[in-house]
Amino acid sequence: MEKNMGTIDKAIRILIAIAIIVLYFTGVINGTIAVIGLVFAGVFILTSLIGSCPLYLPFGLSTLRKKK
Repeated sequence: MEKNMGTIDKAIRILIAIAIIVLYFTGVINGTIAVIGLVFAGVFILTSLIGSCPLYLPFGLSTLRKKK
C-alpha cells in the first residue's frame, strides 16, 4: 500500500486517538459512543503507524510531501 500520510496528519490522528482514549478511561464517554470512539481511535492509530489512509486513495488525496 502506497504511503499517503504526512507527519502532521499522523500527529493529529494520534492526538485525537489519545483524547478519545482518555475520555473513555475517565468516564466522560460511555456506551455506544465510547465503542464507536474507540474503534475510530484504533483506526487512527493503525493508519498512522502504517502511513497510509485507505479513504484517501479513491479521491487521490495525499498529505505526504513529495521529495524534489
